[in-house]
Amino acid sequence: MTGQAPRAVEIDTSKPHPARMYDWFLGGKDNYPVDEQMAQQLLALDSRGRDMARVNRAFMHRATRWLAENGIRQFLDIGTGIPTEPNLHQIAQRTAPDARIVYCDNDPIVLAHAAALLRSTPQGATEYIQADARKPAVILEQAGRVLDFGKPIALSLLALLHFLDDEDGAAELVDRLVERLPSGSYLVLSQTTGDFDPEGAAKASAMYKARGMTLRLRSQAEFTTFFHGLELVEPGVSLSADWHPELGEAVDVPGDGPIPGYAGVARKA
Repeated sequence: MTGQAPRAVEIDTSKPHPARMYDWFLGGKDNYPVDEQMAQQLLALDSRGRDMARVNRAFMHRATRWLAENGIRQFLDIGTGIPTEPNLHQIAQRTAPDARIVYCDNDPIVLAHAAALLRSTPQGATEYIQADARKPAVILEQAGRVLDFGKPIALSLLALLHFLDDEDGAAELVDRLVERLPSGSYLVLSQTTGDFDPEGAAKASAMYKARGMTLRLRSQAEFTTFFHGLELVEPGVSLSADWHPELGEAVDVPGDGPIPGYAGVARKA
């Protein structure tokens, strides 16, 4: 199954966008000077910005591989971002060629690259839907055209929740999505934290706010609450780099300090 051809989109290049900044950190080319400018300013606060993006991406690879190896054949990825190979569907379908994947994002530049997201194995399916993460009913309705909500689904919101404040209903969003998942499904989350540099984190949050964006960095305890009612997979909520490193290639990062991001995978009973 494939998606519809991407329609023409208008991309606002007058202000930075998190998806394009993430692309820049990963060495991509689908970003603009305004994105690079802010990314460079963030690097001035913490020179490991590129490492944070790489470590988060590596966690996605390992978690997807673990899920596919443990029988999951359906994936719903919200806040997909700009395609970077190997993408989630490529990792999943290497283990399970019949895996079905739905990507969701609301950034027009991701829509412009949707065709790259939709290259599926003949046995499986990939689809892309454009929707705001804060509208779970829309996402679930459209995802239901590709995924069978009577069978387990892996729901991933990777490096997304730190762009949603508590007042914006971040916890409610996760709860509404998980509520629709059948037994045996999994929730996969990652997010940046300010636990290791509160002063730098406050400056980064202020930088986002000055540009009309949200950066809600959470502590390990705050992040863990998103998994309430679910069974965390070992090692529980951990630094992203420490979640089953044996499942993927090591990401070499300079220095001895931890990369400030948490991750976890949990099962719905």
